[in-house]
Amino acid sequence: MLTVDQYEYIRIAHRVYGKKIREITRETGHSRNTVKKVLKNEYMGYSTRQNQPFPSLGPYLGTIANWLVNDKDNPKKQRHTGTRIYNRLKNEKGYQGSISTVLRYVRIARQKIGVSARQVFIPLDPPVGQEAEVDWGRCTAILGGLKTVLKFLCIRSKFSGKHFVRCYPCERQQVLFDAHIQAFHILVVFSLF
Repeated sequence: MLTVDQYEYIRIAHRVYGKKIREITRETGHSRNTVKKVLKNEYMGYSTRQNQPFPSLGPYLGTIANWLVNDKDNPKKQRHTGTRIYNRLKNEKGYQGSISTVLRYVRIARQKIGVSARQVFIPLDPPVGQEAEVDWGRCTAILGGLKTVLKFLCIRSKFSGKHFVRCYPCERQQVLFDAHIQAFHILVVFSLF
């Protein structure tokens, strides 16, 4: 397998210095087919790291682990944040590295220890046109030059999150039915429900 340096040498020799494939094969000892493949494609030998080393945190890993383990028993609001750990390392232990390294390590360490495991939730997925939230409100409007207090009914579709608001002079059952009829007509016609 070719190294990145060999790829670079072949590509520069051909593109920059105008060397022919035969000349490159003599210099490098690789076959013509290999040189042709290198000239056609980018380097494909890259691989992702399985674990990220933290060399600047080496002497401080035990300290951070102790702080995080001790935080397991503390209430959530009293636990160390990544920034707090960085500040303590810098002020108390003389840490010279960056905050991003500390934050990245703390996030990984918390997952391993199980301190900040995210809670599982079930997403709300209501059927189209079947569920809505309804609430009454009050507003002031100027009608015929007079300030008038009106009641409004707000209906929010759980599927799309779109709102329908309509004002009425009072809160009665007939008004509730009328608002529902109007809302379903508008929201269904415009496919917002």
